[in-house]
Amino acid sequence: MISSEITVAEYLLTRLKEIGVDHLFGVPGDFVLGFFNQVLKSDLKYIGTCNELNAAYAADGYARIRGIGAFSSTYGVGELSAINGVAGAFAERVPVVVITGSPATINFRARPLLHHTLGDYQIPLRMYEKITVASTQLVSGETAPAEIDRVLSVCLSHQQPVYISLPSDVVMMKCNRPSAFHFPTHPRSDQESLGEAIKETVRMLDKAQKPVVIGDVELIRFKLQKDFEGFLDKTGFPYVTMMLGKTLLSEHHPQFIGLFEGDRSREYVRNRVESADCILKLGALMTDFNTGGFTTNLDDSKLISANIGFVKIKHHYYENVHLHDFILGLTEKLSRRDSATLDIQCAHDGCVHRHSVPYRSDALKPLTIKRFFDRMSHFIEDNSIVIAETGVSLFSAAEMLMPEGATFIGQTFYGSIGYTIGATLGASMAAQDRRVVLFVGDGSFQVTCQDLSTMIRNHLKPVIFLMNNDGYTIERVIVDRPYNDIQPWHYHKLVDVFGGGLGLDVHTEGELEDALGRAATTDGIVFIEIHTGRLDCPESLRSAGRSMAKTNQLD
Repeated sequence: MISSEITVAEYLLTRLKEIGVDHLFGVPGDFVLGFFNQVLKSDLKYIGTCNELNAAYAADGYARIRGIGAFSSTYGVGELSAINGVAGAFAERVPVVVITGSPATINFRARPLLHHTLGDYQIPLRMYEKITVASTQLVSGETAPAEIDRVLSVCLSHQQPVYISLPSDVVMMKCNRPSAFHFPTHPRSDQESLGEAIKETVRMLDKAQKPVVIGDVELIRFKLQKDFEGFLDKTGFPYVTMMLGKTLLSEHHPQFIGLFEGDRSREYVRNRVESADCILKLGALMTDFNTGGFTTNLDDSKLISANIGFVKIKHHYYENVHLHDFILGLTEKLSRRDSATLDIQCAHDGCVHRHSVPYRSDALKPLTIKRFFDRMSHFIEDNSIVIAETGVSLFSAAEMLMPEGATFIGQTFYGSIGYTIGATLGASMAAQDRRVVLFVGDGSFQVTCQDLSTMIRNHLKPVIFLMNNDGYTIERVIVDRPYNDIQPWHYHKLVDVFGGGLGLDVHTEGELEDALGRAATTDGIVFIEIHTGRLDCPESLRSAGRSMAKTNQLD
């Protein structure tokens, strides 16, 4: 007979599995070992990382593919090492569950000077409250189930991290076995506000001769891609994405005209958006990188902005209007336009992207960033996951036209260098049937490189291109000073140091072709070190550097 009771740890692990977590990233420490012992007995697979920061980054990358991610570490020294990774997930609306193994509940009352503690045992909780959407400290078997369900529900409904403190003595306390988890539904819109917002929007769009749609990151985070695609199919409107929303839909969609990033956009895209007589902006975060350094030049009198909980039309605000309801309402009310009247130059036709331009290798020619990414436009396969580190990699890869089914990941808002090593681990673990391709700079790689070994340990097979341009190029384009220099490494040899894989060193276009040929026949991790000039980067990154130098009043 099955017992009606289980432990709190079992309850938490059952819930994580139920909401889509199959792998738990983490680093051991004495306060979390009791919980980890239960993880090893559960249906979740424990993935040990080299440090807590990469565990957080891995959970973030995992969540961007699976819809939810989780990691666990010990109290104080462990969880505070991870806090930057959680801050990035909070900024970019990524649902990550943080589980801290903390001292026994009696210690929270008596406050002995235990190792890893700060005297005031609530300091870590208060710190995490600033970068999570919900938090809890479990205190008993009676109250733990409701608290676990509460924070997990908020994590999914808000698409942001949550924090669970699990004291060592609570791990094995008994609680009731869970019933089915109640997944959160879309919040109800205020019907009057929704109706008025739809009516005003339809009136503007019906009058417009050259409307355009901007789709961005909230459509991805809140899984509104099908709603958005249905809206496009119904209306025929052209659309762009911003960097945070790249690969919102297939970039071969017949109405997709390209990436919009203000003055850093390709000329046709910038002119088409800025000359539109009505702009419908859905789920956009107007960050500096997303807007080309705040150079989007969108006329408020022609602008309709809809985010997850409100709509702004000109100077009118409609609150408590959910983006899901707003898109469906517009889809129902609007009619399809003739594409010939809408000035649509499809991105996949080669009008605005390098993808359709033939690439011919010049074997002895030294590689440049432009030529390398020209080649990569023909290397990325359908259904790949493409991950690009902040800096040269992000700004270059964002300009590539992605193939069918591809997912693009870049920490475009928070921009923490080193993010992508952990994110690549997480994404590779989340989708082991898909090819993962990482573009990372040498400076960023040095921050978090250790978990290359974790990918090897778990038999993951990403293709990693390291841009060796001798230091922090993203900082050099702001101001070039000696603090942007780093110690040169023989990066491609690290796969041997960490336990195996194919490591290659590339300086010329011919060597790149040879490396790609060897990569195609390798069943394992591939690490290709690409050498380019120290200030070789796309003009979009130089423009960003000028903007940041001006903002920070640097010479």
